[in-house]
Amino acid sequence: MIVLPAIDLKDGNCVRLFEGDYATVHKVADSPIETAISFEQLGASWVHMVDLDGAKDGTMANNEIILSVCRQTSLRVEVGGGIRDMEAVDYYLQNGASRVILGSAAVKNKRLVSDAVKKYGEKIAVGIDAKDGMVCAEGWLDNSGVNFIELAKEMEKIGVSKIIFTDISKDGMLSGPNLNQLDELKSSVSCDIIASGGVSNLKDIINLAELNIYGAIAGKAIYTGDLNLSAAIEIGKRVESAEQ
Repeated sequence: MIVLPAIDLKDGNCVRLFEGDYATVHKVADSPIETAISFEQLGASWVHMVDLDGAKDGTMANNEIILSVCRQTSLRVEVGGGIRDMEAVDYYLQNGASRVILGSAAVKNKRLVSDAVKKYGEKIAVGIDAKDGMVCAEGWLDNSGVNFIELAKEMEKIGVSKIIFTDISKDGMLSGPNLNQLDELKSSVSCDIIASGGVSNLKDIINLAELNIYGAIAGKAIYTGDLNLSAAIEIGKRVESAEQ
């Protein structure tokens, strides 16, 4: 299982939110670049980066910072937030990003998802962010009325191979991931599932690994010191080796 430390960007700063609420934004590190370098030094191979301004406004407000991480580290960067047309997909994947996450587009522009998957294959992931099982879009501000399993099955039919699932009620709360919903999702589709939201300690990493989840994103717990990133990465590697 791959452990992906997270860097959320707002106004150029490395921040975290509680339950996706922009009113709760707080800075957690001085430099996104230095933070990424520190993750690399701790053994990370991937970093999960989200442009929160982009997620809300449909722009690429923090694109330069994201591409700087691509250039200045050997980390594989998966990026989401505000990527709502093929031009933005092309921009990131042709300038160093390893994977692009389509979130709102999965609900509102399935043609974009289909076109992107045809062009880039496994470099395209779909982010499914849900509250009470219903998918939210536009930086989590818009409840789509679509069930998360229903959307996942639609994405699977399109050819999406990776789904990043976030239970919004768990995000930034250090209360553990929603294992039941993750297990239901994994049982419903053949896509690789990356869990996001709620990871608070090494036990959560072990629980996710036992579900045979492809990847786990960790954010706030790393910044608070509740999660030892190096140890989490090693647990992920051990589980992967045992499965092989």
